Amino acid sequence: MQKQEQIAIDGPAASGKSTVARLLAEALNAYFVNTGDMYRALTWQVMKHGVDPRNAPDAIAPLLEHLDLTCRPDAANQLRVYLNGTEVPQSEIRAPDITGAVSFLARIPAVRQWLVTRQKELATLGLTVTEGRDIGTVVFPQARFKFFVTATPEERAKRRLQQAGETIDGATLASVAAAIEERDRLDSTREIAPLRPADDALVVDTTGRTVEAVVNELAAIVREGLA
Repeated sequence: MQKQEQIAIDGPAASGKSTVARLLAEALNAYFVNTGDMYRALTWQVMKHGVDPRNAPDAIAPLLEHLDLTCRPDAANQLRVYLNGTEVPQSEIRAPDITGAVSFLARIPAVRQWLVTRQKELATLGLTVTEGRDIGTVVFPQARFKFFVTATPEERAKRRLQQAGETIDGATLASVAAAIEERDRLDSTREIAPLRPADDALVVDTTGRTVEAVVNELAAIVREGLA
């Protein structure tokens, strides 16, 4: 495989993009970067300081000056998020209050600029599979391989309810689907880096498909392109 090659995987919440990206990275022996964890980690950190992105967005930018966010690969080449030298706990950044606030934090221009700068630095790692919502359009627009992974809201709601590590007390399929559609609305209508497929991205609908089938399809495309 070639060095410093980026594979961009974008898509809405619970579309399966994180699982697809992680398994694709394993299949290609590449690094895996989940940029959503960076936004969640930052949301978790500012809320620990009593700042809620939903009602105090102007208070967040000053906090960035005191934060050092880095990513370090684990034994499986998955990059883990560290804040001020301490690994961010996965269970805490997937709590319902973080999930409900992260999209509001992601709408803040200073936050996006701060995180995108750090995401771009990861390009020097080597062959990297990076997933998020603006990877092919903003972070790595020059990437040769761009995929936009999606599924129906109902399918995504089922996956969210079954997703390991998610904590959704008392949730129903209808309530989760409604929350997902609202997240889509927020992400696709924000002024800065709205959620959309890159013009040259391959749109991959995972509804009714196995993860293995999707990963095999994308891996074949990448391998052929790198041959």
